[in-house]
Amino acid sequence: FCTMRLVFFNFVSVLVVIWITVCEGNFVINTWSGVFEDATAEAYRTLVEDGSALDAVEQGCKVCEAEQCDTSVGYGNHPDTNSYTSLDAMIMNGNNFDVGSVGYIRKFRDVISIARYVMTYTSQTLLVGEGAEEFASMVGFVPHSATTNQSISIYNSWKEANCQPNFYENIPEATTQCGPYNVPPPSQRKLDLKPSLRVEKKHKAVPQELMTGGNERLWAANKENHDTIGMVAIDALGSMACGTSTNGANHKVAGRVGDSPITGAGCYVNSKVGGCAATGDGDVMMRFLPSFYAVTQMENNAFTSPASPQVAAARAIQRIVDVFPSFSGAVVCVNNEGLHGAAANNMSFAYSYASSTSNGVQVVTVA
Repeated sequence: FCTMRLVFFNFVSVLVVIWITVCEGNFVINTWSGVFEDATAEAYRTLVEDGSALDAVEQGCKVCEAEQCDTSVGYGNHPDTNSYTSLDAMIMNGNNFDVGSVGYIRKFRDVISIARYVMTYTSQTLLVGEGAEEFASMVGFVPHSATTNQSISIYNSWKEANCQPNFYENIPEATTQCGPYNVPPPSQRKLDLKPSLRVEKKHKAVPQELMTGGNERLWAANKENHDTIGMVAIDALGSMACGTSTNGANHKVAGRVGDSPITGAGCYVNSKVGGCAATGDGDVMMRFLPSFYAVTQMENNAFTSPASPQVAAARAIQRIVDVFPSFSGAVVCVNNEGLHGAAANNMSFAYSYASSTSNGVQVVTVA
């Protein structure tokens, strides 16, 4: 993408010779295909029209927010345990590591843009809930509830099914009925806590009933419901950016913020190296910062040679599999030269990309 070139020009009758970095072509990668391809196309169109990598990520994610991609991005779906749809988003500048993130936004719909305002107009990184909504109002965004009749209908059906499935663990009553629940202090439950996803591969003779807690069952049932758009872009100057947007897990516990707005979890980018984005069971993935880890694997340092994007993504996923072997998730990566790859575990996964040589949006099936 970028090469060094000699440039000759006259300055006050003096011949000046300098080296400059020239970057050719634009690139966009997106964690999903199908209905998400419109977002990839819009991001790439933004680059072609001389937009920056940040512009491309914002405009691409906005498409999915408006089109409610796969019901997992944007308003009107995936209500929480209080019936509200809440939104998370982040955007990151790979040149200076500036980040803007927002979480648990219920009164606004254009959260990727609000995240960019956080990055641009504050020295903070992550704003959540009512405080984030107050900031959005202050800088001129018009409130527009993320909850719709569709959200409420989904919530009512879930209530009629005795709040099944749900994300509660170690509460026997939660497997058959809605709350409230009478639970003891955790210190009194040490001996009978189910490990749920917390089952290490190295453990021997683990009973099957301990291999499936509420969280794992829910993700196994819904792993085809893609939960995030994650995007990385490279512009004509070689600058990189990444961004995410999501309405989170369906029937999530009210107040939950997932991995999408967490720097290094939802996405991470370094213009000198590359960028990655993650999708899947965010409550597990955020514990490993897979996007950050994968970018560090692509980095050249005194100790190791840089890994390819494919290898970097595979290593990031394997770190999680070693602890949570049945988790569902994927990571996509692209280095600063436009080479890309991905890895996934326990889910069907295909990502999309567009570049100056791809002849439109292309899809790569991973699993």
